[in-house]
Amino acid sequence: MQFSESWLRTWVNPSIDTDALAHTLTMAGLEVEEVRRVAPPFSGVVVAEVLEVAKHPNADRLSVCQVNAGTGTTLNIVCGAPNVRAGMKVPCALVGAKLPGENGSVFEIKAVKMRGVDSHGMLCSARELGVSEDASGLLELPADAPVGMDFRAYRDLDDALFTLKLTPNRADCLSIRGVAREVAALPNAPPHALRSDRGNPPPTTPFPGQPHP
Repeated sequence: MQFSESWLRTWVNPSIDTDALAHTLTMAGLEVEEVRRVAPPFSGVVVAEVLEVAKHPNADRLSVCQVNAGTGTTLNIVCGAPNVRAGMKVPCALVGAKLPGENGSVFEIKAVKMRGVDSHGMLCSARELGVSEDASGLLELPADAPVGMDFRAYRDLDDALFTLKLTPNRADCLSIRGVAREVAALPNAPPHALRSDRGNPPPTTPFPGQPHP
């Protein structure tokens, strides 16, 4: 059984942190096999809109993009992604952003010249942010994604995913409702709302990292 911590807390919200919640569930007989963050650590990435795209004067496979990242200044960013186009919303790593590298390393985005053209940031694929293995192009966001918003906050990437190792006699906890009932029975964990019991179902998006409805 796998669920996100934020999804569970829409049902029941105990006043304990992630580690304490995992320990408490295990001690209650629901063994927590793994707790992991939705995405590796990174910072300085915001929602941005590509305003214009032009061919790079010195490179056939590169484009020169004018980007609104909510900074108050239009950014000139060189991009090699095949799907870049004017009007799309994408995650943009600003100058100074720190992104996940190979083998747990971190690399910092700097202002650079690419084939003679200044580039102030980087438009990102899902793989470059560690949210999936898709490196086929930029991670396109919904049209209503708010420009300038921190991308981690927009996609709930600081959330945690819990994996429970359930025994055959705990089939009642194969649903988020069943797990929430167990948590609600713990000390200092009054139900935030087991809302489906009252005909008002909780949010249906089970995992973070998905576009907001």
